Amino acid sequence: MDLSAEERAMLAGDLGPGVAKALEIIVALGRVYGARGLVPVTSVQVAGVSYRNLGEAGLQFLTDWADQGARAQVPATLNPAGIDALAWRELGFSEEFAGRQMAVVQAYEALGIAATCTCTPYLVGNVPSFGDHIAWSESSAVSYANSVLGARTNREGGPSALAAAIAGRTAAYGFHLDQNRRAALRVVIRCPVRTLSDFGALGHLVGKHARDKVPFFEGLGECSPTQLKALGAAMAASGAVALYHVDGVTPEADRSHALLPEHETLVVPDLQSAYAALNAEATEIDLVWFGCPHAGLDEIAQLARLLEGRRVAAATWVTTARAIRERAIGEGLVASIESSGARVLADMCLVVAPMQELAFRTLATPSAKGATYVPSHAGLAVRFGTIEQCVEAAITGIWPA
Repeated sequence: MDLSAEERAMLAGDLGPGVAKALEIIVALGRVYGARGLVPVTSVQVAGVSYRNLGEAGLQFLTDWADQGARAQVPATLNPAGIDALAWRELGFSEEFAGRQMAVVQAYEALGIAATCTCTPYLVGNVPSFGDHIAWSESSAVSYANSVLGARTNREGGPSALAAAIAGRTAAYGFHLDQNRRAALRVVIRCPVRTLSDFGALGHLVGKHARDKVPFFEGLGECSPTQLKALGAAMAASGAVALYHVDGVTPEADRSHALLPEHETLVVPDLQSAYAALNAEATEIDLVWFGCPHAGLDEIAQLARLLEGRRVAAATWVTTARAIRERAIGEGLVASIESSGARVLADMCLVVAPMQELAFRTLATPSAKGATYVPSHAGLAVRFGTIEQCVEAAITGIWPA
């Protein structure tokens, strides 16, 4: 690899063992993927936060790296943890898990990573500009950054993203290069795609077909950022899609340039198979979950309207970033939602939470990403449908027929 004099000095340990370790990781990955050199990054988003996933070995790894003097050199934010840092006891999580989870977050803070604990960093200030090289690791955030913002990142692993934060650069391969950002799959939509769950269902179908190919969507029309968030998250969960283009919507969707001449075509006549694949046979609902990826202020406001004057029968959780929750408090939305018995939670994600500590058996969600991961990660049977269906399930404790 072609390294600058500064990078060679970093690798030699001139800036300390923590920086040398970071560059060793980045250079090793670059060599594996055939990168010719490195590129500076403007921001980083680090996954691998839940103690459930990291364990004691992962916590020790972070602590050791911080002890070597490693610190983030660029703005860097953190993915969700396994608990709400303030409400974990009320939710029923154990003190043992909470203590170890807090230790993980503190270890990241010692490394200079902002403890945002959200999968939507672009909603809380980590917003790269078009063309920026970044190093993000959470799959839905990677998809949003590449596709909606037009920034450039591969789907980094937790250690490689952390290494990029410490070194301030990443290896120039994959989606950092123009030639790899073109679409190899043309997706023609021939059915209505209106609700948030429709966008998730479409993403589920396309992700399974595309795997790691870049799709180009035709026939979607106007899409909101929240809808695009749901679409990308679902494709990343059912496949490994980290970049997509929507004709007339996303910033790199100039058809003549974005679509490869030798592309494959997928026609989507309906979404029925996706809805069927994401639904179990559960009737009674123990828990209803909104906010996967973390809910924006618009989603919280919609839920406040739908729950106004009503009481939930099932446990109902809305997960979001701490900063978004604070804004929602200021607008009266949290009080409105929580007057129904539902909870607006921050910092956490059910997929990486120790849900086995709780007594839930079934879950309803409008998130295709959540419906994909929850059965295997949390051991719950899942009902997937519209936001309105999920609100009804919350009110009655029964999935609507």
